Amino acid sequence: MNSPHSNASPAQPRRVERLVRGVATSDGAGVKLTRVLTQDLQRRLDPFLMLDAFRNENPQDYIGGFPNHPHRGFETVTYMIAGRMRHHDSAGNHGLLGPGGVQWMTAGSGLIHSELPEQQEGLMEGFQLWLNLPAARKMTPPSYRDIPAASIPEYVDGDGVRVRVIAGEHRHIRGAVQRPDTEPLLLDVHIPAGGRFQQTLAPGYNAFTYTYRGSIAIAGTEVPDRHMAILGNAGDGVAVEAAQDSRFLLIAGRPLAEPIVQHGPFVMNTPEQIHQAVRDYQAGRFSAVSVQSL
Repeated sequence: MNSPHSNASPAQPRRVERLVRGVATSDGAGVKLTRVLTQDLQRRLDPFLMLDAFRNENPQDYIGGFPNHPHRGFETVTYMIAGRMRHHDSAGNHGLLGPGGVQWMTAGSGLIHSELPEQQEGLMEGFQLWLNLPAARKMTPPSYRDIPAASIPEYVDGDGVRVRVIAGEHRHIRGAVQRPDTEPLLLDVHIPAGGRFQQTLAPGYNAFTYTYRGSIAIAGTEVPDRHMAILGNAGDGVAVEAAQDSRFLLIAGRPLAEPIVQHGPFVMNTPEQIHQAVRDYQAGRFSAVSVQSL
């Protein structure tokens, strides 16, 4: 599958439409986190449903982790910057997600899993992104993949800008994951002071950034630490500068333009499909799923 995001420099970089500072909340067994992409932004940033960021040094803010919980109808992408999380699911799969690693899970027709810390102290930092599935694939069999840090390709330019290509493509380097339908781009970009980064984006694809170190500038708009920048859709890419050492995520994808009905961990297209998901979960039908390789 060819990437819809080419590698030439953008002729007309997109501008920042809106800056968003996430909402402090907790999830799982009391894990403190920042919900950056909230439910009211789902239509605007289709196909992305949620982005959570966590950065905690106090073990009491993360030690409870995320005990068993279900999902149906979308994909979860967990990216660790620091710390370790252990995954278990209802098909008997398990894996350890360490610094720089990614877990890409397609919940599809239904899965129960847990994500629990494997550390008692130190920094726990990372992100979880929810990526919608099209109506035709919401009931696909679940799939799961752990991607260690060493398996994520990187590009480093002559000025020291380092790009980890998790999904999609950057400068002809294909990411660790390629997905159909939504064709997501997920880059982790590290810019040294005075550096510049560019990436073209497919027309009509929704895109945003999230700064998690330092501060970046996009078309003259400063995007400081712990802020998301929603990019306008006019333009063919993004150009980023940084006056200080900075790190950010660049996320883009093809919108599905389908109804979104969410009830907690279930994301479907109609209320009746949500009711069915609840009935299936309560009847124990998620516990007998067969998970495929992604």
